[in-house]
Amino acid sequence: MKRAILWTMFLVVLALDPSAFAQQASAKRPKITGIDHVDFYTTSPDANKELYTVKLGLQSANAAEPGQIQRFMVGTQWIGYSTAADPKTVDRMDHVAFATDDCAALRTYLAAHGIKVPDSTTQWQDGSQSFMVRDPEGHNIEFVQVHGRIQISFDDSVSRRIIHVGFIVHHRDAEDHFYRDLLGFHVYWHGGMQPDRTDWVAMQVPDGTDWLEYMLNIQPNPDLHTTGVMNHVSIGVIDMKQAQAKLESHGWKTPGDEHAQIGKDGKWQLNLFDPDYTRIELMEFKPAQKPCCSEFQGPHPQEP
Repeated sequence: MKRAILWTMFLVVLALDPSAFAQQASAKRPKITGIDHVDFYTTSPDANKELYTVKLGLQSANAAEPGQIQRFMVGTQWIGYSTAADPKTVDRMDHVAFATDDCAALRTYLAAHGIKVPDSTTQWQDGSQSFMVRDPEGHNIEFVQVHGRIQISFDDSVSRRIIHVGFIVHHRDAEDHFYRDLLGFHVYWHGGMQPDRTDWVAMQVPDGTDWLEYMLNIQPNPDLHTTGVMNHVSIGVIDMKQAQAKLESHGWKTPGDEHAQIGKDGKWQLNLFDPDYTRIELMEFKPAQKPCCSEFQGPHPQEP
């Protein structure tokens, strides 16, 4: 009898406040703890391997996903590559993967909120599982529940940590609904080339310090170089001078006018590019000076 009364009271609460159900559903979202990996396309695998294993000092690993031909470990994370189906395509980013503590529950959660998801998760040989969706602008986004992965790095690695990825965003409101409203990402920092303009929005994962960077105000149909600069991956370093010295000891030379500089967010950064113009950004974990445009609204990442 008591149970029936309690159930009746619950239904009354829902009738009076429909948001109560939405709040209950939102509370069931599993944790999203950071970036697991990012995959790009390559047309020059040999030159690519030279960049990652020699210049950056990262360890090469066996392929983990279908179609992957190269995988370079950054601590427990990785940067992967597959062969470009169309060598003339200007978008060389294949997908971005975020880590979650419950892949199956997250798939169910997104489906309940109207996101098209696969019928089940994919089981990996190492016991991990994952599933892939598309965000509102068509970016391939994977969620991975990792099982038993160990950290792989050499003493000579330039970095042991991916700290953010970025890609072109044309419709911020639509992306915000997906990443902020459904997945719980929040603004870490935002800024632009001018103080009163927002060109970049760093959306930090809800349960960690990694972030996704919206690259805004890009004209439709950008060329390969522009897309390569915008659709990028960033690896963290403690000290940029030491990181650059290590790169140079590996035979890297500053190309053109690229050089280490302090970005608008107050952090030292240095850009490298793979053979297909995809940008690999080195960035210090913490700012060296006060940022332009806005204050930081979340904790800074650190080396594992």
